[in-house]
Amino acid sequence: MSLVSIVVPVYHNAASLPELLARLQEVAGKNPADAFEFVFVDDGSRDDSYAVLRDLAVREKRLVVVKLSRNFGSNAALLAGLEESRGDAVGAVSADLQDPPELLHEMISRWRAGKRVVLAARASREDPFPASLLSNLFYALFRRFAIPAMPRGGFDFFLVDRRVRDLVVAARERNTYLMGLLLWVGFEPDVLTYHRRERESRFGRSMWSLKKKLNYFIDSFVAFSYVPVRAASLLGITVSVLGLLYAVFVVGAWLVRGIPVAGWTSLMVALLVVSGAQLLMIGVLGEYLWRNLDETRARPPFIVESVLRPGEIADPSSPG
Repeated sequence: MSLVSIVVPVYHNAASLPELLARLQEVAGKNPADAFEFVFVDDGSRDDSYAVLRDLAVREKRLVVVKLSRNFGSNAALLAGLEESRGDAVGAVSADLQDPPELLHEMISRWRAGKRVVLAARASREDPFPASLLSNLFYALFRRFAIPAMPRGGFDFFLVDRRVRDLVVAARERNTYLMGLLLWVGFEPDVLTYHRRERESRFGRSMWSLKKKLNYFIDSFVAFSYVPVRAASLLGITVSVLGLLYAVFVVGAWLVRGIPVAGWTSLMVALLVVSGAQLLMIGVLGEYLWRNLDETRARPPFIVESVLRPGEIADPSSPG
């Protein structure tokens, strides 16, 4: 009998957790030949998520609850769950129920057929137009300049073989893009598609802020592409060449025709353009250097405060 681990990062998802667990239990019921464990990782939630998970763990003996010491981000929470998982296959699904857990049944079947990496990619989505537009732009750029194997709609929902799980965990990268890392390991993915639902209002608002999306975007490209720093270099070369040509033109005009050199306006335009290009290049280099420093310090990507394993929480209704 194989063991299948399902990892769920949790951040302010108290309202959706009971329904999510019930649907995961249904998936387990459809796969009687496999044993299951459900690894829920509380990523420093400030709502009742951890209390809800403790209550659920009383009734569900396959539930493992990992509590991080603070909010480290979705990538770190997912990595913590992967480390804790013991399965021959390890899947991951979001806690907000925008992705259908029922797809795990088909994903497990494809894993049993020999696929090491099974991805559930978004064919369409019900998110607001600005969010959809930015998401599509991100994945288009990532496919073009980083990893061409990225599905067009992107993915956060996957199931991988134990070997792939071990490779990802062993990387121990801090500011990385975990979905890119799954593709980077090189095993050809098997891709299912699905329609991503809009987040239901009864499950609260999303904590996926614009700031987190921007950090996610930068981390993804810095981790898997040299394009930003190469673009900064090309910009520097272009500005330098244009500046040199303009200087030759100005000096030539003054020597040959005696045209007086224009002063304030042309000087300010040139200064502002060149200074802006320099600051842009310094910023791009700074992003790479900061991440290099973060890796060199070797701080852990997350800190586990506690782990509740099956059987460690007594049922208060039981005698004795």
